[in-house]
Amino acid sequence: MTHRVLITGGASGIGRRFAERFAETGARIAVCDADAQAAEELSVAHPEILTRTTDVTNEAQMQAFLDEVEAAWGGVDVVCANAGTGGPAGRIEDMSYADWQACVAVNLHGTFLTCRWAARVMRVQGSGLILITGSTAGLFGYPLRSPYATAKWGLVGLTKTLAMELGPAGVRVNAIAPGAVEGDRMERVLANESAATGRDIEELRANYVENVSLKSWVSADDLADMALFLASPAASKISGQVMAVDGHTEAIV
Repeated sequence: MTHRVLITGGASGIGRRFAERFAETGARIAVCDADAQAAEELSVAHPEILTRTTDVTNEAQMQAFLDEVEAAWGGVDVVCANAGTGGPAGRIEDMSYADWQACVAVNLHGTFLTCRWAARVMRVQGSGLILITGSTAGLFGYPLRSPYATAKWGLVGLTKTLAMELGPAGVRVNAIAPGAVEGDRMERVLANESAATGRDIEELRANYVENVSLKSWVSADDLADMALFLASPAASKISGQVMAVDGHTEAIV
């Protein structure tokens, strides 16, 4: 059966690559994204993809998007809870509560709203895969990025807990933990960290590579490869796992 795949934060970066790669397999795709311009660009490039501008932290907007997908499809096979934000960089004593809340809200609360719907739908149909986009920041400490690391560690707990809750219903739950991913988002992270520390961006870039065993960054396609594998019959007994796709990060410093 052709997969029905829903992706949050799916109009750019990792999420867009997930959408494009799943679409290449013949899957039906629904995407939401808070970035209206990115959503419009995706819709123009791929009119076959159902694309909506939606803030994953807004319960009413999310409910409208999810209700639309459920009405159109009657169910869902793969839900990629992918929406996220890098958040602020800096020492915790210099961080505003509003910036902390905004980062945690997108990364953690948005994933909750997505997974709550997916759990209900998949439990009824007795099958499905929830795939959460985490980070190697959820496996290590991450100096100067406390809200981001905290939210990503929370996603590990959510992944393992939902795998236990939903496993008896035939539903699998896994997370992908990217390392440093090539693209605009990582460039923004580098700029924020440079501003917070005073260190040169190229020095920071080299430091990320130095702390990876394979001495390289990863691409959105590397992550899409893992997503497609986890959605395939070959991964039918894989659940509750956090799959790091990072070239083996030794530490985040």
